[in-house]
Amino acid sequence: MSLKLYFLRHGQTECSRNNAFCGSIDPELTPSGVEMAHALAAAYRTTPWTAIFSSPMQRTVATAQPIREAIGMDLQLRDGLKEINYGKWEGKSVETVSQEYHDDYIRWTADPAWYPPTGGELAVAIAARAMLVIEEIKQRYSSGNILIVSHKATIRIMLCSLLGIDVGRFRYRLGCPVGSISIIEFGSHGPLLHALADRTHLDERLRSLPGT
Repeated sequence: MSLKLYFLRHGQTECSRNNAFCGSIDPELTPSGVEMAHALAAAYRTTPWTAIFSSPMQRTVATAQPIREAIGMDLQLRDGLKEINYGKWEGKSVETVSQEYHDDYIRWTADPAWYPPTGGELAVAIAARAMLVIEEIKQRYSSGNILIVSHKATIRIMLCSLLGIDVGRFRYRLGCPVGSISIIEFGSHGPLLHALADRTHLDERLRSLPGT
C-alpha cells in the first residue's frame, strides 16, 4: 500500500464568501461551511484513514470535526499548516488592498514567492514550514491515507512544492475552492497528482455558492 495525502481546504467563511484576504485572522465557518464539512464526512467516512493533520485555526478544526468524530480519530495540529499571514491586508477586500497598497499588491501578484503582502509572509517561507509537516508525515507513515486540513494558499504552495511547480506561480497554476480535496500519492517515481480541487462530495448548491 502506498502513502496518499488528501489535502482538504476548509469550508466557507465570510471572508471566502466575500473574497477578502484571510490568513492570520480566524473567522468561523458559515452555516454553508459547516454543511461542507458534514458532506465531506459523509462521503469519506468509509475511507481507511491512517491519520488526520490540521492547521490549528478554528475554520480548519471545525471542518475536520465531523470526519474526526465519524471515524473516532484525534486531530494532529501543526502550525506549519496555517494560512499565509497577509499582514496589513487581513480582512480587506482585493479592491481595497489594490487601492491602499497598490505597489505592494502589484509586486505580490507578480511573484508572491519573493514579494510578501504588506507586513506579511513570503510564499517560500510558507513552503518551508508546510513541507516540514509533509516530511514528518512521510517519515512516520510509509503507507496509508492521510487527511491534511489546511488553507487555500498553503495547500496550493504544498502542491507546487511536491509537483515541481514554481511556488511563485501558486496563484495561477492550481485551483483550490472551499471544501475541495486534492490527492497526491507517493509512488516509485515520486508524487503523483490523482485529483485536484475535487468537490464531487458537495451537492450542486454548495458547489455553486459565490466566493473563493
